[in-house]
Amino acid sequence: MAQINEAMVRDVVKEILAQVLASGAATAESKPTLFPTNGDSSMTMRELGEAKPGTSPTEVVIALAPAFGDKLKQQTITGIPHAAVLREIMAGIEEEGMKARVIRVLHTSDVAFIGKRGAELCGSGIAIGIQSRGTTVIHQRDLFPLQNIELFPQAPVITLETYRNIGRNAARYAKGDSPAPVAQMNDQMARPKYQAIAAVFHIRETEFVVPGKKPVDLEVRFN
Repeated sequence: MAQINEAMVRDVVKEILAQVLASGAATAESKPTLFPTNGDSSMTMRELGEAKPGTSPTEVVIALAPAFGDKLKQQTITGIPHAAVLREIMAGIEEEGMKARVIRVLHTSDVAFIGKRGAELCGSGIAIGIQSRGTTVIHQRDLFPLQNIELFPQAPVITLETYRNIGRNAARYAKGDSPAPVAQMNDQMARPKYQAIAAVFHIRETEFVVPGKKPVDLEVRFN
């Protein structure tokens, strides 16, 4: 049996992605929109030093995975620019009268542990964890890592509107409200279509993990 290596995986992913983009099998309602990267969707990030526990009850932490925004292709699994994703989440938080604080978690690429660490460092105890491929979670300080308030595991069907609503709901939880969960699309074909691509995203992101490295605060500026 031939040994599976990174080059083989890349070739398979390229073939699968080409088939997905060329296929007309998905309906207009369920087919994810591809967002090209352009001048409107760029941002710069600057590390501000080690992230310390917050004290403000009005903050919501957005905890980014190691490669989000400045590694890989700076876009989700369906091509939504990371800048656009972050902008929508922050807007949703701010619409509820709360303040977004962005950090990067470096010791893990697991979205559950990213969200949990963000919640531990947040003044309100609520955080949003997000991976480069787009998988997202709303977490709370006093929950176990594999527990969560809301989980958005199907990155291929998460839209910019969904990301904005995730920001809104996180802010509402931070204020002590009990909002209805964010509505999620369900595409049964998303998993088989994107499974190989998602695996490669995760493998690549994990390459940027630094065991034992403390989270850092980020200053984000949209260009």
